[in-house]
Amino acid sequence: MPFTPPRAVLPDFGRPELARAPLARFEPVTTPGVAPDNYHATTIFPEYFKLAPGHWVLPPRSRMDCAVVRRPGDHLEAVEFRRLSTGDMVAVGRSEGGEEGIFVHTDPFPGLIATTDAFAFRTRRTRETSFSIDYDQLYELLEHERGKGFVAWVLGPAVAFDFDARQAFARLIKAGHVSALLAGNALATHDLEGAMFGTALGQELYSKRSVHNGHYHHLDALNAVRRAGSMRAALQAGLIPDGIMRACLEADVPFVLAGSIRDDGPLPEVVTDSRAAQDAMRAQTQKATTVIAMATQLHAIAVGNMTPSYSVNPDGSLRPVYFYTVDMSEFAAEKLANRGSLTARAILTNVQDFVVTVERGLAKRRAQAG
Repeated sequence: MPFTPPRAVLPDFGRPELARAPLARFEPVTTPGVAPDNYHATTIFPEYFKLAPGHWVLPPRSRMDCAVVRRPGDHLEAVEFRRLSTGDMVAVGRSEGGEEGIFVHTDPFPGLIATTDAFAFRTRRTRETSFSIDYDQLYELLEHERGKGFVAWVLGPAVAFDFDARQAFARLIKAGHVSALLAGNALATHDLEGAMFGTALGQELYSKRSVHNGHYHHLDALNAVRRAGSMRAALQAGLIPDGIMRACLEADVPFVLAGSIRDDGPLPEVVTDSRAAQDAMRAQTQKATTVIAMATQLHAIAVGNMTPSYSVNPDGSLRPVYFYTVDMSEFAAEKLANRGSLTARAILTNVQDFVVTVERGLAKRRAQAG
């Protein structure tokens, strides 16, 4: 059977406690960037606001830790506090069971999480956990999402440090399995170093041999792209023969490179204003139906905090947003898996092995399907 994401079971708004619930209240913003007292902060779950008798409205693109603003036409928008403007009407109320006209639906996809006995071995995911079924389910999910969903990949630079992993991820892009790429300056810089010099931080990608003056290579790659003016200009000049960023540019896959204080260079495309970077990342995450975050606590946590547990289908129904965290560190993987999402799961492994395995698995399935 081909994979089909489950659709949400909507709340029963005819239940007496919800039918008699008061209308949600909204109060105006009087100071830009400051919510009114008793504001309601969003979660990752679907949240409904009673705007008229029998009329509950869901913000279509939510994210946690936002205020909810009522726009003309009863449109609700989840807005970051820094973007609140004077006069915006913000939902107020801290209860979540309908008592103040706000209902947080914490079980929209019944049965999505397997239950276990009260006592059981190996209920936490560790490096000893078996992950075969996770890979098979991921293959089915990614095949479904190609053309039907939006898969955002969050990459740490380790993906570009390995010869096979770097080529494998470029093939995933070319095969249509990458809808957006979210990373930092380092991922792109070391991918470009690999393209121009065949090294990562001065070591040959395949043999791991250190080369003479190799510590200059990532800086030389940065300098070459900055001289060209952009990565696309460098590609057109023949400076980027292969790799992840070349594949993104050729396939028109959007990417967001969010800057940090320690960045070298950085590349011209790096967004160095943290608020602008957050806005650019959210433009991609609000479209995401699957997120795969690999070996980057900084960017994975950032993306996790702005990705809801659900997505709204074109017909108005809801489906889950799947969130995978891949890392060798149990702490890093579990931190994202424990963010409260219904669908977040951790795979404990070397991300380079993960990328190669996923690409080969998908290629094998395509070959078997003819």
